[in-house]
Amino acid sequence: MVSRATVFWRAMTWSAMLVLGLASAGRAAAAEPLRLQQVNDRVWYAQGEAALGSSANRNFISNAGVVLTSQGVVVIDALGSPALAQELITAIGQITPLPIRMVIVTHYHADHIYGLQAFEAIGAQVVAHRAAKDYLQSDTARLRLASSRVDIAPWINEQTRLVPAGRWIDGDTVIELGDERLHIRHMGPAHTPEDLVVHAERAGVMFAGDLVFRGRIPFVGQADSRQWINALGELIKLAPVAIVPGHGPISREPVADLQFTRDYLVYLRQAMAQAAANLEPFDEAYARTDWSRFDGVPMFRFANRMNAYNTYLLLEQQGGKGEGS
Repeated sequence: MVSRATVFWRAMTWSAMLVLGLASAGRAAAAEPLRLQQVNDRVWYAQGEAALGSSANRNFISNAGVVLTSQGVVVIDALGSPALAQELITAIGQITPLPIRMVIVTHYHADHIYGLQAFEAIGAQVVAHRAAKDYLQSDTARLRLASSRVDIAPWINEQTRLVPAGRWIDGDTVIELGDERLHIRHMGPAHTPEDLVVHAERAGVMFAGDLVFRGRIPFVGQADSRQWINALGELIKLAPVAIVPGHGPISREPVADLQFTRDYLVYLRQAMAQAAANLEPFDEAYARTDWSRFDGVPMFRFANRMNAYNTYLLLEQQGGKGEGS
């Protein structure tokens, strides 16, 4: 069985290869303007592109949610650059004169948090799960920011910094602001250790962060896919009316979209389980796997092989157990 260090560096190598390939694709695309899409009289969201972050798209590849309350605005996730966050702040000002009170961070991946400093500058409180502290203090976070300052310049530059939460939470939390009640559920470790899901009770909308990718293949990375599958099962039981995912358009049939993400993760584990258990070479296992159910989904060509490889490495550590729960 391979060591943890070997697993880490193999995964990092595949991640680097993916980034290089996607970056060239991303630079070819024209930047999409940020606009808020209305869900109902209380909720809006901005939808990023189905692409890798690049200079061309300003790292606008994830979603941000906006919840209006009688005492101010709550934003869910801060987008992928300070300039984008400032555009979001301006757009919010066009729909309400109320101040932005807080930003709830679903997880500390770069495309969701590089805009935090713009919100901090206007006095909004940053709320996140305490498990993100380890990432913020890691070499991974430091190196990712250094790389982004090159790959996503000028939108990420020497003035861009990592912003910690002003309020760290340890588990499920309820926040009441004016006439809205926000149920914040800690679902990690799954996509990340700190995954939060935010349910705006009276608005009737759930913000799922990167537990849900809609209209594209998920990014698995170093996720605990077994726990991610379990977390999706818990969200399916809640039967939400509408979900704003971390990537992709709003889901009005959220159970189906939750199930699709779950099915993809289960299939990855099942496809790689036997190979990992038998120490079969990854390339052979990947080539013999039938990917036809998913190969037409956007980002498959760029993300699926890395997802499969990281799952293969994870299952080596877990003894080749590919079950979904």
